[in-house]
Amino acid sequence: MTQPSVPFLPFVRPEIDEETIQGVVDVLRSGWITTGPQNQAFEAALSGFCGGRPVRTFNSGTATLEIGLRIAGVGPGDEVITTPASWVATSNVVYEVGATPVFVDIDPRTRNIDLDRIEAAITPRTKAIIPVYLAGLPVDMDRLYEIARAHRLRVIEDAAQAFGSTWNGERIGKLGDLVSFSFHANKNLTSIEGGALVLNDEAEAVLAQKYRLQGITRTGFDGMDCDVLGGKYNLTDVAARVGLGQLKHLERFTARRRELARAYFAGFADGAAVGLGVGLPVADFANSNWHMFQITLPLEKLDIDRAGFMAELKERGIGSGVHYPAIHLFTLYRQRGFGPGMFPHAERFGATTVTLPLFTQMTGDDVARVCGAVNEICERHGR
Repeated sequence: MTQPSVPFLPFVRPEIDEETIQGVVDVLRSGWITTGPQNQAFEAALSGFCGGRPVRTFNSGTATLEIGLRIAGVGPGDEVITTPASWVATSNVVYEVGATPVFVDIDPRTRNIDLDRIEAAITPRTKAIIPVYLAGLPVDMDRLYEIARAHRLRVIEDAAQAFGSTWNGERIGKLGDLVSFSFHANKNLTSIEGGALVLNDEAEAVLAQKYRLQGITRTGFDGMDCDVLGGKYNLTDVAARVGLGQLKHLERFTARRRELARAYFAGFADGAAVGLGVGLPVADFANSNWHMFQITLPLEKLDIDRAGFMAELKERGIGSGVHYPAIHLFTLYRQRGFGPGMFPHAERFGATTVTLPLFTQMTGDDVARVCGAVNEICERHGR
C-alpha cells in the first residue's frame, strides 16, 4: 500500500496554547525554575478544583501512587487489591513499598476492576484497594467505598487517566480517600511530566511533602531535620506553569473529547467493524472524561493479528496504541507466581485492545477517517 498523502494522525497530541508557552518562557527567565511559586499556585488551583482538599504535586503519577501507599501505612506483609488491566506502575508501586499486589479480574463491559469480585480477594493481610479508572471511566464509587468501609481498608484511587471525570456530578478528587492523578504528556491535562496526590487533611499533606523531598522538614532560616525516609519527587516550576495553563482549558478539553467520542460511536454505528464483533467502550457521557477511545478486535474472525491491524492503520496515516497488556503476564509477575488463565477477562482485553486517536485538535473528519479505516480493514480481513 502506498503511503498516504494526508498528514499522519497520531493517537494523542497535547494542546498547549501560546499564553502557556510564554508563561514557561517567563519562568525560565525568572531564574526560579525548580519547585517554587508556580508550584504553590498550581497546588492551590488543584485544591480549589478538588473542593478545597489538600493537594501536593509530584514529578509523576507513579510517585503519587507510591506516596499514597506509604501515607496509608502500606508496607511489608500487607496486600493491596488492584486490577491487572492497567499500566504496570499501578502494581509495581505495591512491590516498591514491600507489599504484595492481589489482582482481581475486570468487568468485561466497563474494563475496570470487577467490584463484585473484590470481597472474595480480601484476607487478614489486605490493607488497601487501588481501583483504576481506565480511559477516564470511574468505577461505581458508592459501591467501592461501601466495600472499603465494611472491611476498614484504605483506598488509593488510581485516577491517572480521570482528571476531569465525575461520579454522580462530583469531580473525581473531591470525594473519597487518597486520589492519585497523572499529568503525563498523553493525559487530558499535562504538565509534560508530573502528578498530584489529593489528601484528607493537613497532617497527610505534611507527610506527603516529607516523602516528596528526602523526608526533610525545615524550620526558620537554618533549621533542618529528617525523620522519614523520603525520595526526590518534586515538580519543577516549569512543569507547574504548564499545568496551570492547561487547567484553564480543562472544561473545554473535556467537552471536546466527549464530542469526539460521540462521533466515534456514530461512525461505528454501521459498518463492517461492529458487524464483525469489534467491541466498543461503555458510552458514558456523564462521568468519563474520555481520556482514550479503545476498541477490542475479534481476532478469531480476522486473518491478521493485532500488530498487523495496527500496521495497516499506520499505512493509512493513523496512529494507534495498546493500553494495556495484562500486568500479570509480564515476566516480573510470572516470576512471582502469576500466569495465564488467572484473570481471563483482563487477558482477553489486553490481547485484543487497540487505542484509537483521540485529542482535542481532532476534527469530525479525522474521526470519520479513523472509523472508515477500521471498517475497511475489518471488511478486508474478516473471515
